[in-house]
Parts: sequence; structure tokens; C-alpha cells
Amino acid sequence: MALTTAARARAVLARAHGLSLNARQQQHSIAHLHRTPLMQLLACTRPAEQRGLATISQENNVAEQPDKRRDDSVEGILAGLVEGDRYALARAITLIESSNPKHRVQAQRLLSKILERESSLASQQSKSLASVTPSPQHGKASTPSVAGSGPVSEFKAESGSAQQRDLPVRLGKSYRIGLSGPPGVGKSTFIESFGMYLLSKGHRVSVLAVDPSSARTGGSILGDKTRMTELSRSTMAYVRPSPSRGTLGGVARNTTEAITLCEAAGYDICLVETVGVGQSETMVADIVDMFVLLVPPAGGDELQGMKKGIMELSDLVIVNKSDGALVDSARYAQIEYTSALKFVKAVSEHWKPKVIRVSSMGGPEGGIEQAWNTMKEYFDIMESAGELQKKRGNQRKIWMWRQVSSELLDRLNEDEQVRKMAHELEAKVLQNEVMSGAAAHQIVERFMKGMSSS
Repeated sequence: MALTTAARARAVLARAHGLSLNARQQQHSIAHLHRTPLMQLLACTRPAEQRGLATISQENNVAEQPDKRRDDSVEGILAGLVEGDRYALARAITLIESSNPKHRVQAQRLLSKILERESSLASQQSKSLASVTPSPQHGKASTPSVAGSGPVSEFKAESGSAQQRDLPVRLGKSYRIGLSGPPGVGKSTFIESFGMYLLSKGHRVSVLAVDPSSARTGGSILGDKTRMTELSRSTMAYVRPSPSRGTLGGVARNTTEAITLCEAAGYDICLVETVGVGQSETMVADIVDMFVLLVPPAGGDELQGMKKGIMELSDLVIVNKSDGALVDSARYAQIEYTSALKFVKAVSEHWKPKVIRVSSMGGPEGGIEQAWNTMKEYFDIMESAGELQKKRGNQRKIWMWRQVSSELLDRLNEDEQVRKMAHELEAKVLQNEVMSGAAAHQIVERFMKGMSSS
């Protein structure tokens, strides 16, 4: 009877253990030993003294290891965020993206606690700024020590004393940069190179990559992370792909809350990568401090750049893939877009949009460093003019009403009476017995009556 390699190995182990077997006994014993884990047999071949020492050592190791169980309560997740724990950040983003009612309650509690903490830190910062105000007699001030100030930004205001410029511009806040562009322009590759460059400068980088969801199945590939292998492995970076779930505008419904969580975890640069968008998907501009548009070489003429929509909201236009045989095409595209932007009204009176060329594969010398310097220039100007705080305030109002619309739609879908009526009206609309607008009005009226009666 032919024996397999594993069976022979087990027979050798059996002989080494002191068994003397004939052919029949060997086959019977092998059948029995085949059901015994091989590592257990290997352990049995060691001397008893060694086996005893190993057992004692293993017991000691188990006793000495601390309890590493994760605390998934709101307080535990918040404590992890403050410590910069990436697991806590991932768990927190999962909570805000969940459609489970219990998870929504937990997410709102978590966000409320983060807001309270930020308010407390902002109050400390206000007192610290007051303590460094130059006195009329001496014109000098001492620099305070702010507890829990988080990452210190390198962007300084242009006015005020030297001590004031050395303080964090926004305590516990990050700089939010939105990156958008058509499919295949190289957004993920650019973020990989750009993020690694930022890490080399001492920053902590978070990337929120929004992946399109299927209109038929609702699923998403979430494959943007595969193009950011180096960035994903770094402990100073966090890459989170999220599905759009049918949300139009290139971003997900809870991207704003995800940004808040990344800031609470200590990431001072937050990059938001949208899905591949066209001219009308501009929602990302309402959640970031700076909106960067990536365009391919030979992506259109001057008229294409003058079209309204995503171009007129851009603070910086980057002609990507400016390398190899595409250098001339990228240079021509830069000239065309620069000319086109002259006819587009700038978003802010303090900043005129610029167009630069970048090779994501070329490293800092390929334009990555120039892109970062241009962004720093933008933040310096907008910060000194007080535009960033004003912009964030307006964005919060915009997203409040968008969340109201989403919440009302969710509650409408959860109402059983409304769903029953909606199915009946859908059949009538399908048969062209009722106009779509009239059916929608009836559904809303029924929902409002139910709300008033309850």
C-alpha cells in the first residue's frame, strides 16, 4: 500500500517515539496518527523537560499579555480617536456610515462629544491668544503653552507678532483639500505621491476616497486603496474608501462627518478624493477648504475650460500626467486652461485660480512640491483674510439642509402607510394614469398628515 509523504512523516515520528511496528500495525497506526495534529506529534518527540518548560513558558506569556480587547463604546472610541488609534477611527466612520438606527444614535453621541471637546480647546486657544496680545507699553508678549493643542500647522498668519504666528491657526483642525477630476485622470496615483511627500514633511494625512456605487446592485469595488500601497502602509496615514451609495455630486452622504472624525484623530491634512466626475458634480467644493481639479493632457480646448460648473469652483487646476510623450500636450493644456480661467469669475476676491503641470510618477521634482507650495500660498492668503473660517461656517449651513432632506426622505421611506400608498401610485404612474408630479405631491401630503397626527 502506497503511503503519502505526510503518512511517512507520521510513521517516522511514531518510530522516533519508541514504537516498533510491523506492516499491518504500521498501516493501522498511520490511520490513527493521521487524525492527530502534526504539531502535536512534533511536540511529543521533545524531551519531557523541554515540554514542561515550554508549557510553563506559554502559561507565563498568556498571563503577562495585557487584555487587548477593543472598547467599542462611544467613550472608548472617543478615547481612541484622541490617542490617534486608527482602529478607533475606522470604527467611528463605520458608525456614521451605518444605516442601523442604533448606530446612528451612537454616531450622533460621538460627534456631539467631539464638538464639546473642540469647543473646550477653542476656549483655551482664545485665552492663550489673549495672553500673547502685545501690550501698549512694551509691544511684546509671551508665548503660552496650550495643553492638548494637537498638530501644529505650518501655515502662519501674515499679520501680528512673531509669537502669534507660531501658534496653531486652528486648534484641532486640519486643512481639507478636495481632489476631483474625470475618470482615469490619475487621482489615486497623484494622492499616493502627494501623500508620501506630505508625510516626509512631518504631516499626518488622511484620505477619504469615495467610490461609485452601482445603480443596479448598489455595490462598490472600493479599489482606490490598491493604488495607494505605500501610503496605506504608513502609520502616519489613514486611507478610507467609502461607497457613494447613490449620492450625487462625487462625495458620500457622510463625508463631512468623516472629515470631523479624521481631524479629531489628529490628522492635519485631509484629502477627499471624489468619484470620477463631469462638469456638474460640484458638491465636494462645499466640504473642503481648497478645491483642486485634476485634468488630463489634451483634455479640451479653451472653450471647454470656459464652461460653467466644476471649472469655476476650482481653486487650483492640475494638468496631470505631464511626463514622457505627454509633456507637450500637458504644456498646451496648461496654456489653454490658464487662458480660459481669465474669463471665469474667481470664487474669492483674495485668490486667483492657478494652473500647474504635475507628473505623479516624477516625485517632488515632477511638480508635487510645486503643487504643495501653491496650496500653502492659498492657505496663507485665505487664512490671513479670515476666509477659511467664514467658508466653513457657510458649508455647515449648506450641509445642515442637505442632511434635513436626506433625513426626511429616510423617514418617508420608513412609513408603512406611505410605502403602501407609494406602491399604488407607482402602478398608476406606470400606466400613465397619474402624472409623476401629482403622485409625488400626494405622497408628501400623506406623509405630512401622518406626522401631524402623531
